[in-house]
Amino acid sequence: MSKKIIVIGSGFGGLGAANRLAAQGHQVEIFEARDKLGGRGYTYEINGFKFDGGPTVITAPFMFDDIFAAAGRQREDFIKFLPVNPFYRIFDHTGRAFDYNNNPEFIYEQIRNWSSADVENYQKFISTTKAIFDKGFMELADKPFLHVTDMLKVAPDLIKLQSYLTVYKYVSKFVKDDFLRQVFSFHPLLVGGNPFDTTSIYAMIHYLEREWGVHYAVGGTGAIVDALAKLFTELGGKIHLNNPVQEIIVDEKRKVKGIRLANGETHSADVVVSNADVAFTYRNLIPAIYRRKYTDRRIENMEYSMSLFVIYFGTKRRYLDSRLAHHNIILSERFKPLLDDIFNKKVLADDFSLYLHMPTITDPSMAPEGMESFYVLSPVPHLGSGTDWKKEAKPYRDKIMNFLEDKYLPDLQENIVAEHYIDPLHFQNTLNSYLGAAFSVKPILTQSAWFRPHNQSEEFDNLYFVGAGTHPGAGLPGVLSSSKIAADLIG
Repeated sequence: MSKKIIVIGSGFGGLGAANRLAAQGHQVEIFEARDKLGGRGYTYEINGFKFDGGPTVITAPFMFDDIFAAAGRQREDFIKFLPVNPFYRIFDHTGRAFDYNNNPEFIYEQIRNWSSADVENYQKFISTTKAIFDKGFMELADKPFLHVTDMLKVAPDLIKLQSYLTVYKYVSKFVKDDFLRQVFSFHPLLVGGNPFDTTSIYAMIHYLEREWGVHYAVGGTGAIVDALAKLFTELGGKIHLNNPVQEIIVDEKRKVKGIRLANGETHSADVVVSNADVAFTYRNLIPAIYRRKYTDRRIENMEYSMSLFVIYFGTKRRYLDSRLAHHNIILSERFKPLLDDIFNKKVLADDFSLYLHMPTITDPSMAPEGMESFYVLSPVPHLGSGTDWKKEAKPYRDKIMNFLEDKYLPDLQENIVAEHYIDPLHFQNTLNSYLGAAFSVKPILTQSAWFRPHNQSEEFDNLYFVGAGTHPGAGLPGVLSSSKIAADLIG
């Protein structure tokens, strides 16, 4: 039976769920607070440059294929993906580089440049990640964990796979060179986790990349947003931009009946799907008197991911003669102590590790002709640190840009013709992320699967969650899996 469904927010979780539900024949409407769709995948357009606001590493492209296939369409008719090689160029603190892709012989040669003994060790490591991937991704990622029995059923397998170990400890069982340990354990940072306390289940990301590669969407991540929006409207879905939701209206016990917008309008619904941050949804959209489990205290006691400082910049010259690839990771000399500062001590350190995105290497259309588009991302503590970003943002920006100019991009600052940066205050005030956490709930073992906020609300039977804060977690594969779970549960 067709239901009227409201989706709050239009990140990839919301867009995925909205399209799947519309394809099932439901009447679906998206309410988005900002002037464009995309959530963290928002696109900034400045002086002829296009900057992808959020996710740029596309893995498991078949998950996008599945959304279009559910609607009887082919993804290739809406958006084109290109493989990226190398997946990443990873620099140590001296500027020495390690290229990583899914060609085993190439990776072995890269490892030999650092530690010949670790070639065999890496082979042993990668051979174990398939079992982790099969269980953690293929079997569990798109299954809901609504009952404790769901967790108990898989607990023996999780123990067998040593999920109680952290990613870094798991990698270190095999790989001995310190830099290579960092290379093969940084992946949790892509989903908001600290490699030193994120469950080793996330080692499956390494296998996922090996299996399906890393891709780039022609036109940027924003082009995927546009493609999903086009599909949604073709399916009869309605989109409301510049319409922030102020309240989820609760009717009887364990039921929601619609939403109230900031302008006072109300819209009724049989089902509400929230792609807004889980903590924000409960704390800010549902009055406390209706919440039994997700009280303010419970939300405050959960652990949250780090935040990010991101600079988007365009230059009037190309840097094709630089040492950079499409995706670059520049690691600090203080790998573990820096992460300890960010995640545990919650202090803004003097040094940083960076992700530098250079999409115009693959797609020159992201910048005016003869120009280059970049973004550089630095993990920083969430707002629980007390950092005054109104005061610290500009000096932190300058520190990063001076570093890039000195080490990687000569004469950078005199060539900048477009620039914009975001900090933890943006994640809190614009993206409505609790504490400005860029990836919502931290992906530690005690906040995973059944322990994570459920895809079907534990408070209201007809309220569902998609996105980074619910099961299975952050990252494009995670949020797309959450959209499938929610659509399957709603039916």
